[in-house]
Amino acid sequence: MDEQSGVILDAIIVGAGFGGIYALHRMRQMGLKAQVIEAGSGIGGTWFWNRYPGARCDIESMQYSYSFSEEIQNEWTWSELYATQPEILAYINFVADKLGLRDGLKLNTRVLAATFDEDRAVWTVTCDDGSTRRARFCVMATGCLSIPLAPNIPGIENFEGPLLRTSDWPAEGIDLSGQTVGIIGTGSSGIQLTPALAPQAGRLVVYQRTPNYAIPAHNRPIDEKYVRTWRAQYPKRRAAARMTRNNTLNNAGYRTGAEVTEDQFRTEMESRWAIGGIAFMYGFSDITSNPETNHRVSEFVREKLAEKIDDPAVAETLIPKDYPIGAKRICVDSNYYETFNRDNVELRDIQRTPIEAVTASGIRLADGQEDRLDVLVLATGFDAMTGALKRIDITGRAGRKLVDEWEAGPLTYFGLGVAHFPNMFIVAGPGSPSVFSNMVTSAEQHVDWICDTIRHLDAVGRSSIEVTEDAQDAWVRHVNEVADATLMFEGKNSWYIGANVPGKPRVFMPYLGGVADYLAALEDATRDGYRGFQIA
Repeated sequence: MDEQSGVILDAIIVGAGFGGIYALHRMRQMGLKAQVIEAGSGIGGTWFWNRYPGARCDIESMQYSYSFSEEIQNEWTWSELYATQPEILAYINFVADKLGLRDGLKLNTRVLAATFDEDRAVWTVTCDDGSTRRARFCVMATGCLSIPLAPNIPGIENFEGPLLRTSDWPAEGIDLSGQTVGIIGTGSSGIQLTPALAPQAGRLVVYQRTPNYAIPAHNRPIDEKYVRTWRAQYPKRRAAARMTRNNTLNNAGYRTGAEVTEDQFRTEMESRWAIGGIAFMYGFSDITSNPETNHRVSEFVREKLAEKIDDPAVAETLIPKDYPIGAKRICVDSNYYETFNRDNVELRDIQRTPIEAVTASGIRLADGQEDRLDVLVLATGFDAMTGALKRIDITGRAGRKLVDEWEAGPLTYFGLGVAHFPNMFIVAGPGSPSVFSNMVTSAEQHVDWICDTIRHLDAVGRSSIEVTEDAQDAWVRHVNEVADATLMFEGKNSWYIGANVPGKPRVFMPYLGGVADYLAALEDATRDGYRGFQIA
């Protein structure tokens, strides 16, 4: 299925994560010729690459799964409330095998460029193995957190020991017994990895730039009664989840923090803390919009975290104080803070005392202190939302380059399409709820819309669909207006706004209006003759 054979596909799908795998299935159901191109040697997207010890999902397993197949929902059984990376990877491989999708996958192949041919209304995709493919439609299922950042630290290339990355952990694992290990980064990956490394390492040194809020997971094995209840009510619960802000049932509270007494506030917070997980952040409807409510919640969490940490000086460094809770990604942890009570774990505050250089044998700080390390681990985050797409040379109408169109920040309509790039769709792109939602079901919803749109074009005898500039501009304004009404811009170095990437425009990228409102707006535009799109 390549250009040399003269075959033009209906769709090329870039990326074999949850979105790409489901897109291949849906398109095959429609009788379309489609192929997935994936840079990795296996499927799973972020769950293929991020295989570091302790990696797991922060959305409950029974919800972080495909909803399109009743049979798959009832056949697969999760073992824990929050699934580990190996189990999630096993799940997506199980789905691919059950649906017979393997022959539609081209692995170990990285897409370098995608160019739209205006005369033939066809996309030509060029890969790193020299092959090209042509297709009517190009579906970018490249993921939101798929391009890892390498820290710009002088001398890092000089380190003589193993240099590991959470985003590409050795598949065979690594024995760290008795080793002195340094880990740079205390975001979600670092918070999951630290408690897993501490019991293995002889000594663990954690380098923290910005402290993070983390809510306890209270993870546990799933019992049969829990599974039976979910399976009996899956259709009802999935429908209810679509009407929430994040495509997940979190028992969201409808009261604001401003309308409850202090006793009511404490009772609600204590109850949610005992349950754990991201449902904690849904206790009151105004946590991310009302500074006073946010302050009360932030103080509650700080109090709880202080109880976990034995050393007051360590607590002072670990507990966030200068930004609102939720303005950076909320993490779900298992004994992260307690890990710093161990005798073999040390914390370095590199905001106060920066890393001056990596040496052949360790890390030297600005005050002259040097830590000798056997192993160095990078948990330094991602070029989120736009990183993967901007690394592909995407050319639309009249030679327009996506990287140029997005120079000042990503421009999309519903996070699905970009003006001047006909027949190119994005799954969970910037301008959609994306990372503020259950990514599996949000990806399904995007793929369903894309496939229904292709079916509509074929039914009416049209060959292309393209976002209008006016609709795109209006949507981008709306996304920004919604974000401006929250406290989310106050997150220090938040990847939501690209602040973790030097030189990246500071634009809030996900849509904060919630999944329910987003889906209603998309459905309204679609029913209104694809308002905001040009169909030709």
